[in-house]
Amino acid sequence: EEDEFADERAEILADALALKKAAVDYLHPEIGVTCVDPTLFGRNYYGRASAPEMEDASDALEAARILADARALKQSAVDYMHPEVGVKTTDGACFARCYFNRFSAPETEEDEFADERAEILADALALKKAAVDYLHPEIGVTCVDPTLFGRNYYGRASAPEMEDASDALEAARILADARALKQSAVDYMHPEVGVKTTDGACFARCYFNRFSAPE
Repeated sequence: EEDEFADERAEILADALALKKAAVDYLHPEIGVTCVDPTLFGRNYYGRASAPEMEDASDALEAARILADARALKQSAVDYMHPEVGVKTTDGACFARCYFNRFSAPETEEDEFADERAEILADALALKKAAVDYLHPEIGVTCVDPTLFGRNYYGRASAPEMEDASDALEAARILADARALKQSAVDYMHPEVGVKTTDGACFARCYFNRFSAPE
């Protein structure tokens, strides 16, 4: 092939090699920079004068130990508060005796008795709820099921006829007038009862002690 094509191929391969090296340097910063030129040097980024203060190795080790203790305490607290999680291990040679089946364990009831007790407690709970619903109708019925509904007791077809609001107001006015007339009749027929008031500023002149009363 001609020299110009060979030179172009060499330039393309050199560019590809440079791009590969740049990609490796970017994706693997842990490799570091290696150089064989003794005259090439640079300033350390972490040791520069304006770098933030960093803790020394002893403080870092102490912080690591403290964090490890904190993680161990957290694991112990989780194991204590959540026994239902259980113990997980991947070691096939690791085994232990069951705490509940040990010889010194207290005697436990059988499954059939436990199921019967659960049924009895469920029945007692249902009876208690029924008693509360009967004794406290003011609590009302609460339900979160949007498909549950019921018929209104007072608006059912067999409910007794009820008066409307205008008739109820008229009946209330008539009863108020009747009470007022009754009070007037009692005051007229029993003058010995006297007038009672709780207003300290209310007073009147005695009819029989007035100046124009007959002697």
